[in-house]
Amino acid sequence: MSTDHGIAVRRSTLADGRELIYFDDADSTLPPERAIDARTLDPRPPTATMRQDVLTGEWVSIAAARQNRAFLPPAELDPLAPQSPTNPSEVPSNYDVAVFENRSPSFGPELEGENAPRGLDDLSEIGFGRTRTSVGRTEVVCFSPEHLGSFADLTESRARTVIEAWAHRTAELSALPGIQQVFPFENRGEAIGVTLLHPHGQIYAYPYIPPRTTRLLQSIEQVGPDLFARILDFERDSERVLLSGEHWTAFVPFAARWPLEVHMLPHRHVPDFAETSGEERDELARLYLRLLRGIDALYPTPTPYIAAWHQAPVHAHRDDVRLMLQITSPRRAADKLKYLAGSEAAMGAWIGDIPPEKAAEFLREGLSRA
Repeated sequence: MSTDHGIAVRRSTLADGRELIYFDDADSTLPPERAIDARTLDPRPPTATMRQDVLTGEWVSIAAARQNRAFLPPAELDPLAPQSPTNPSEVPSNYDVAVFENRSPSFGPELEGENAPRGLDDLSEIGFGRTRTSVGRTEVVCFSPEHLGSFADLTESRARTVIEAWAHRTAELSALPGIQQVFPFENRGEAIGVTLLHPHGQIYAYPYIPPRTTRLLQSIEQVGPDLFARILDFERDSERVLLSGEHWTAFVPFAARWPLEVHMLPHRHVPDFAETSGEERDELARLYLRLLRGIDALYPTPTPYIAAWHQAPVHAHRDDVRLMLQITSPRRAADKLKYLAGSEAAMGAWIGDIPPEKAAEFLREGLSRA
């Protein structure tokens, strides 16, 4: 199957039954054939179990299988590189972009069929000892077959392919039973806790609406359904704007928490990647690369960050919640990081180290050098 942009989508299956999807660049030189995964793998682990915190009502997935995941392996044993005679990795063939179900998922298929969430009303109840199966999906998105790098190192064509993969997976994951929100993100840098240096991101499909989105919905209820349109107008009229195109604007938010924090919004209301247009995806590939390269130009070494793509819940508030990128980095100087100490970590009461206007000025300098 090919998309309107000419990006080919090729489906496959890994040896233990997990789904694998290749996304070939519009200008790909790869052949259409893909190798079969001939490994002998252990059965997939049982789906994790969620436990409810009675103090907050929030759900915590206890995913013990994640303890066995790879930790900073050498290049010759990179589990996200194409398979070779000496490296039985997760991807059988060479690829441009590859997406597959995580082998050690935080949320997984309902393998045992017991105690699954019974909708948002069920999950919103609060009580002692409440558990539910962590039904959902956790996918790995490999941006490139190279061992080292990040999204910023991609060509514009490859960046466009990743964006197409995000849109494709958002649409398909949203259609799975029990999914309430789909969250694409990239963790970059060991300071963030990255355990694989391979350029990649992840997609979580949650069986509930996560706490950050729940708080956002409370703000929309108070401010109004036009919250995002008003945010965009407010920020575009400020000195915190970093980049602006026909379809997207990036800015440092008025109440930035982190030393480096950038948000990006589409100019029209779209709830998620699946509903963006081809023109919006084309421009995003250019602007997002420029933004990330500007962040990397701030210091002599690459900057650690979390790039989080917040999307609307699957079944509600589609006309209120707009697709939004939030990039956050703990880097407050070339050799200093912000650590979440007592006030932030224990009470959620943030103390900003850098005025957002100064941060925006600093980021614009990086963009000019990139």
